[in-house]
Formats: sequence, structure tokens, C-alpha cells
Amino acid sequence: MKTSLLDTWRMYAPEERRNIMIYIVGIMLYKFGLEAFNGSVIALATNRYDTIEGGGNTFERIGLLTALNQTFQCIGSILIAPLIKRYATKNVLSCAIIVFGLLTAILLIVDAATGGRIKPRNWDATHDEEDFSYYGDWDTDGIIPIYCITGIAYGMVELIRRVIPRDIVGGNVQKLRRMDALVHIFYEIAGTGGAFCTALGLIPYFGNNMSFIITPICFACASIVWFFITKLHFTRPEALEHQERTFAGYMRSIGRSVYLFFMSAYTGAIIVFSSRKFVWLLPGYAFALYGHRYLENGIAPLIARRYLGNSAWSQIMVGGSNLGELLGALTVFLFTNLVHTPMPWLRLDALMLLIVWYLAFWYPPQEQVAQAWIVAATFIPISFGWAAGDVSLAAYIQASLARIESKTKDVSALGAVMSFLYCTYIVIYAICNPLLGRYVDGVYERSGDTDIHPAIFNIAGVQFTVLCGVMLLATLVPKGAISFNPPALYGESLDSDVDGLVDKDSSDMDEKENGEYRKGSVTAGFEDAIMPEEPSSLQPVEKTSKITHHER
Repeated sequence: MKTSLLDTWRMYAPEERRNIMIYIVGIMLYKFGLEAFNGSVIALATNRYDTIEGGGNTFERIGLLTALNQTFQCIGSILIAPLIKRYATKNVLSCAIIVFGLLTAILLIVDAATGGRIKPRNWDATHDEEDFSYYGDWDTDGIIPIYCITGIAYGMVELIRRVIPRDIVGGNVQKLRRMDALVHIFYEIAGTGGAFCTALGLIPYFGNNMSFIITPICFACASIVWFFITKLHFTRPEALEHQERTFAGYMRSIGRSVYLFFMSAYTGAIIVFSSRKFVWLLPGYAFALYGHRYLENGIAPLIARRYLGNSAWSQIMVGGSNLGELLGALTVFLFTNLVHTPMPWLRLDALMLLIVWYLAFWYPPQEQVAQAWIVAATFIPISFGWAAGDVSLAAYIQASLARIESKTKDVSALGAVMSFLYCTYIVIYAICNPLLGRYVDGVYERSGDTDIHPAIFNIAGVQFTVLCGVMLLATLVPKGAISFNPPALYGESLDSDVDGLVDKDSSDMDEKENGEYRKGSVTAGFEDAIMPEEPSSLQPVEKTSKITHHER
């Protein structure tokens, strides 16, 4: 491992190393605060709907809450696009995380202003377990618009932090895969620590109405750290120098970004569905991401509240999931030279989903935290498979689509495909999560508020088995993917930077497979909405262009 770490570190130029280190420190602060916020809010909403609001539709509302938050992330990504083309990415990222921190404080202020307070000491020893009178007196449905607003800021940060890695290290798939894995390792170290600290320390001590008080602090620190990332040779597009910097001008840019977002998603759909080379990305990425999110945001809160009787313990399960992600990213990092394509990891991801079947036949005793640790342990291999597949697939998508950028006139192929895949995941999640939550509530009510095992059988066992089958079939679609560990897909070598010229063999192949979508008249892709006037790491760099992010 030491050799692997040293070899990886030597791959990067000094400026890249500096930026990677700064980026990792900021991402760990961000992830720790994010886990405290999301875990506390879900536990708070679950308790309030189940006790203060009388129950009956608890998990339908929780499903709606998380689904809307995910949907509003798309809005955030649209709002941030005009700002990134005007200002250096790292400056926009620093400001966005500050805004996110301020928005997370809204619930703290609302709760305190309506009589809420930090959980008194020895509360559990002197009060009933369902007594939450230290909460503020406000309508629980008010949490939905507040969580939606934070979703906008969340989307801003998530979009920017997915653009920066390509800006830092270029289009070399080895560099991308290793950096993605390295960042993911530290990201999940912070996520695991944040989840466990939230469940075992912050919520028991502060109460889940105040336990995310550390979130604005962590976000402020992350903003300061990220500010020290270099500007990556950012140059304001000349066309923008003559545009008036007014609210009306910004709104026009927003309108254009909205148009480009939907047109990019449309273009991405054409790219994906018109080519055997890319069609398997839909189940491989979007379906897999949906399964992972539903495991953490749908199944974990349900098991914690209905099986174990303590909603805060869902964060123990999420902590186990984050630990699995950490191990998965670390494995990809260590075996990047042995596993050359995402296929083995995607197949492992699919098979690990079948572990959830035990939940339908498991009857644990309530109010025993050891049972939550059992669930957390079973989530480790499930998330291990997902993280390994996600890291390797992300690097593959970035590298392979970068090689057809020159063939998509005025369109960012990478931005278009990623927009489509993420929109597909959002739509699936936004529809399924509230509906499945309503189904769970109905089963629980019909059982006399005693048993949800029939619901778990369907939403966990059956649903994840279907996902497993679809994902396994998808891994057989690309050419050269039949073997267990294929050396390459379509015979492409992706271990080099993109310098604006596309390998002739891959060019001919792409021309045959992807000729249809290049005939369209789409004006720009989603990433073009971010930096439409200048060369970026998401677009091919011509030899005669001005200084870009990757010329050294």
C-alpha cells in the first residue's frame, strides 16, 4: 500500500498535489458537517411525524422530504452555472458552502425561537422515550420547504465539486481514477466519523433538534480551506466583460442555463440510447445510485424507527454504509492496475444488493443499540460494491466521453450524459420514495402498528433483486465485457491525457456508433452552461488556444 500511495502521489505535478491536499481537507470538513445535518434532520422529522403529528403517514412524508431535497439539487446546479463562468470555480465553491451553512442554521433558529432547547441532561432517565417536549412548537410540515431550500445550496456545492477534479488532473483515466478513489477514501472517513458521531454523541447530547449545530461551523471552515485552491488559470470570457452585471443580466443567464440544462439532458438521452457503447450506463450508474440512496435514506430510517424504536440509530447504519464506501474506494485505489474496467465492480455491486433479503425475516429486540450495529455491519459489503463501481465508472465515463468531445458540435458530451443520468436517478427517486413510503405506512397501519415485515419483503428484497438482475444484464452489453475482468472495452486505451486530438481508431468507431446524435442542432451541453465561452477540462483543447486549466 505504501508503494501504491507513493507511486500515485508521484503521478501528479506539484501544483496538482497542493490542490488535491487542499481539496481533500475541505471535502472532509464538508462531509462531516453534511452527515450531522442530514442525519439529524431525518431523525427529527421521523420523531415529529410519528409522535407530535400522530403518525399515519410518517414515511410517506420522509420519502417526500428526501425526494424534494434531491430534486432541488438540480435547481441549485442551474442557478450556480452562470456564476462559474464569471468567477473562478474555487471562489464560487467557497461562497456556495457558506450559503449552505447559513441555510442549515434556519431550522436551529426556528426551533429555538418557538421554545426549543438543547436536550436536558438525564432526560432519557426521567422521561418517556416518546417524550420530545424539548422540541420547538412549530408545524412539522415546515421542515419540507426549509429542507428544499438547503437542497438548492446542496446542489450548488455538489455540482462544483464534481467539476474541480477534472480541472485539477486532466483527462488521464489513471490520474482521474486514483484521484477519485483517493478523495472518496477521505470523504468516507469523514462521512463514517460524522455518522457515528451524530448517532452516538451529538443526538444523545444535544437532541436531534439541535445536534447539527456543528454543521455551519464545519461548512465555514471548508469554505476557508477551499479558498486557497489555485485559480487553475481561470480567465473570464471576453464576451462577459461587455455584459452588464445586473440582476436582469443574471436572470437572463439563469433562463439560458435552464434551457441548456434540459437540452443537455435531452442530448444525453440521445447519446446514451443511440449507442451500444453507452446505453449500459443507465442501469450501471443511475439505477445503482438509486439503490444506494434508497438503502441509506429509505431503508435505514425505517429499520431504525420500526424495528429498533430509535430513529437516531439510522445514522449508525449510515455510518456502516459509509465505511463500506471507504473500503470500496480504497480497493479501487489499490487495484487500479489490475482491474482495468468498471465491469467486475459493477457485478459485485449488483450481487451485494441481495444481502438485504435477511431484513424481511429478522425480528430484533427493540431499544438495543447492538442490533443497529448488526445492520451497519451488513450495509458494509453492500456499499462496498456500490462505491467500487461508482468510483471506477465515474473515471471511465469522464475519460471515454472526453474522447468524443470534438465530434459533438457545440455540445459537451460529458456534461450531457452526466446530466441525463443524474436526472434519471432524480426522477426515479422522486417518484418511488414517497410512493414506497406510503405503501410502508399502509402496511404498518393495517397490521395494527405492529409489523412491517411484509413491506420490507417487497421494498427491500424484491426491489433490490430486480435492480440486481438489471444491473448484471447491463454489464454484458459493451463489446469485450463478457470476460470476468476484461482488459478494455471496445479496445480503447484511456490511460493518456486528452490533448484535443482523438485516437483514429476510437474516432472511427465513435463515428460509426455515435453518428446519429451529432447531426442534431443542440446549441450546448450542461457543462457548456457552466463555461461556454472558454476551453475547460471538460472540452478538448486546441493547440492554438490560450492558456487553459491543463497546460503546464
